[in-house]
Amino acid sequence: MTETPRPPGPPDVPEAVAASKSGRSLQLVWLIPLVAALVGGWLAVKAILDKGPVITITFATAEGLEAGKTKLKYKDVDVGLVTAVVLARDTKRVVVTAELVKDAKEYLVEDTRFWVVRPRISGGTVTGLGTLLSGSYVGVDIGKSAKERREFVGLEVPPIISAGTAGREFILHAANMGSLDVGSPVYFRRLQAGQVSGYALDEHGKGVTMKVFIDEPFDKFVTANTRFWQASGIDVTLDSSGIKVDTQSVVSILIGGLAFESPVEPVERPQAAAETIFTLFASRAEALKNPETDVMKQVLVFNESVRGLAPGAPVDFRGIEVGQVTAIKVDTDVAKKKINIVVEADLYPARLRSRAVVQGEALDDAKRLAYIERMVANGLRAQLRTGNLLTGQLYVALDFFPDAARVKLRVDHSRLLEIPTVQSSLLELQASLGEIAKKLKDFPLDQIGEDLQGTLKGATKLIEKIDVQTVPELNAALSEARKSLDSVDQVLKPNSPLSQDARDAMREIARAAAAFRTLSDYLDRHPESLISGKREDPKEDNK
Repeated sequence: MTETPRPPGPPDVPEAVAASKSGRSLQLVWLIPLVAALVGGWLAVKAILDKGPVITITFATAEGLEAGKTKLKYKDVDVGLVTAVVLARDTKRVVVTAELVKDAKEYLVEDTRFWVVRPRISGGTVTGLGTLLSGSYVGVDIGKSAKERREFVGLEVPPIISAGTAGREFILHAANMGSLDVGSPVYFRRLQAGQVSGYALDEHGKGVTMKVFIDEPFDKFVTANTRFWQASGIDVTLDSSGIKVDTQSVVSILIGGLAFESPVEPVERPQAAAETIFTLFASRAEALKNPETDVMKQVLVFNESVRGLAPGAPVDFRGIEVGQVTAIKVDTDVAKKKINIVVEADLYPARLRSRAVVQGEALDDAKRLAYIERMVANGLRAQLRTGNLLTGQLYVALDFFPDAARVKLRVDHSRLLEIPTVQSSLLELQASLGEIAKKLKDFPLDQIGEDLQGTLKGATKLIEKIDVQTVPELNAALSEARKSLDSVDQVLKPNSPLSQDARDAMREIARAAAAFRTLSDYLDRHPESLISGKREDPKEDNK
């Protein structure tokens, strides 16, 4: 029997072998939180490492500040963010907490400044216009100090000069501010060279102290002898040369300004150091007066009115200013029952010295005193004179009066030279006019008037007598004279007999003169004819 073949079966499949179960197994699902934890930890560490310093800034008001939005900027670069704004404990100010970027730590020094940037108009400048759209922000000006700081007091007014601006700051002392303000311009030869950076009232209240910042390269022209003066408004001067109008610019007219200049000197002076103190003068003329190191204090005693004389008035010697009035006081002399006016002044003896004196030679006190004593002995006196007829301003004039009584130079208890004085020319004129008025008062005008009236009456009678007696006789005499002139006129007519006879007589005289001339010529040729007579000469006859 044949075997029936079997149909083909499925291929061989390996048998599954059960694996033994291990003790622990790591599930992949746990990798996700592990990685998240590592990333979170790294981010936390990085955030801590990258976190910048936190500072507090105190402002008067929180206007324009908002936590989480207001930024801190240095040169328009974001360097921080305001994180909190709260009231101070005394409720008078606000405390702003800000977090800065990590790299800003080294910029937080003692003289770093913060202020709120808002739209402002000050000193002729407009700032912060960009904040109208973007909102206010806190401006930063990095200081140069080496001492670190974390608590600051914000500025209420933005600083005019930033810490990185090239130039130098100087200090000015003045009697008042005038029309100046922070940001007012400072000019050098009509070019803006800087601006006023700040001001403060002096402690004693008798003046103000201003700070001005002069930009490069103008700061190199500021020397120890530089003069600063008020250049606000328009300076109008009326003198012998006419009217002069001086101003620096239209800006200085509106908001005020300063100007500076150095007097011309034979030796160039070095540049002034920063923070050098200068005096601010009221005008250019006052600022550029010649500096005087040789000054003698003098006192002048007047027994007349000094109305029109004020401190600052010149002491003049024949047109040259040799001093300046510094003070005017009243001195009561109880013993003599007199009240005198004491005028104190600074005298510059170097301006009175001879050209023969070596320039720059210094005189000690003894030599200067002896020099002034000689001048007083020769008649040097002080006198009040009118400097301006319109305003009545007076000045002190020094001059020589040879007829003045001889006096000696005195030194008062304050060691001031007392130069003798004479009455002003106006008082002398008033005295002369008074004497003339007195003489006129004593003059017998009434008697003279009566005598003159009598004389006029006599003259009137004489004139009446002349009219009655003399005038008719004069008329008759004039009629006779007129008749005589008519007769003479008839005689002198060209056709009158007298005129004809006169013409004939003139002809005969001419003939006689010709004959006499002929005789004279003959005798000149023949003088012997006076003795022998005239000879017959055929040649003469032929001639």
